Amino acid sequence: MADSSFFDETTEQSLVKATIVEKYFDSWAGIIIGAQKSRPDRDENRIGYVDLFAGPGRYKDGAISTPLRVIEKAIAKPEYAARLVTIFNDKDDENVRSLESAINSLPGVGKLKYKPVIWHEEVGDNIAQDFARINTIPLLAFVDPWGYKGLTLNLVSAFLKNWGCDCIFFFNYSRINAGLSNPRVHEHMCALFGDERADRLSIELDPLSPPERASRIINELSMALKHYGYPYVLPFGFKNDSGRRTTHHLILVTKHFKGYDVMKGIMATASSEAEQGVPSFSFVPANGLRQGLLFDLNQPLEDLQQHLLVDFAGQRVSMRQIYERHSVDRPFIARNYKEALCTLEAAGKITADPPAARRRKGTFADSVLVTFRK
Repeated sequence: MADSSFFDETTEQSLVKATIVEKYFDSWAGIIIGAQKSRPDRDENRIGYVDLFAGPGRYKDGAISTPLRVIEKAIAKPEYAARLVTIFNDKDDENVRSLESAINSLPGVGKLKYKPVIWHEEVGDNIAQDFARINTIPLLAFVDPWGYKGLTLNLVSAFLKNWGCDCIFFFNYSRINAGLSNPRVHEHMCALFGDERADRLSIELDPLSPPERASRIINELSMALKHYGYPYVLPFGFKNDSGRRTTHHLILVTKHFKGYDVMKGIMATASSEAEQGVPSFSFVPANGLRQGLLFDLNQPLEDLQQHLLVDFAGQRVSMRQIYERHSVDRPFIARNYKEALCTLEAAGKITADPPAARRRKGTFADSVLVTFRK
């Protein structure tokens, strides 16, 4: 059952989550519209946004939640307003009425060419089957369930099957961690991880420490999505008030590196900490940071340098190729690779074309060619 107090007031975590989704929507919409304009032969010039667990639109403290943020972004940009089709869903009667009222009261909502559509359904196989049957317009789907019911591999796959489609979902780690060892909800776990993975996890998680369990569960979920044919899966963790336990993840699934790269930059900015400039891809509430977390003494940039020397030994590749081929499923962003390559070049462990003497100090452009020793 949903916690009726959830929308009473905004929290640090809810603000970070909504900001990440809003920023990604803005970037995604700009990229898709640019691609549509470059291909006038395309029949479709609309873009879509779907939120299956939309809530009431506003928290009781007056702050707007994700649906209104997205609509306000579209109102502010004429190209978005002329193309955006939105579908918002919530099974709660009061939430549906509140959301409709909140949308209608937004200044400038009449600028939208397509009036927002509000559904009133419980999310289940029916919605996944509906989207699986149709060819969708380029679509960004946001799935933010209270727990795990309704979140399935089939649903994510239904959203991602067509061109320009990405999916972001909120993964309730605490509930799912408990559910994997609960036979009464095993069917839900199978729908999310696949039968074989869910069976294996229910057996193998028990002896693991909490951090090991969290890592294993997210890794298995990522592998399940990759098995469905979606190579780019990017999780962002949310920790409890002490900063010691992961409670949720926000996860992007996309078919293209461009979306993965854009979200990496957004999530890096939202991260609470960065060690040697390498973002944590997690958010810790201010209370947790004040309590003084144990400092991890590893040196991620030095580790990256050593991996690059091994993984690209004997190759001649550009900085951009290195980043695209090496950064997937690793926490490093483009800036980290450029810093690592500058350090390796200064140490004489790689050569670059053009060399440092012919580049602006401290820079390493995407087009710079790097030669690694054998």
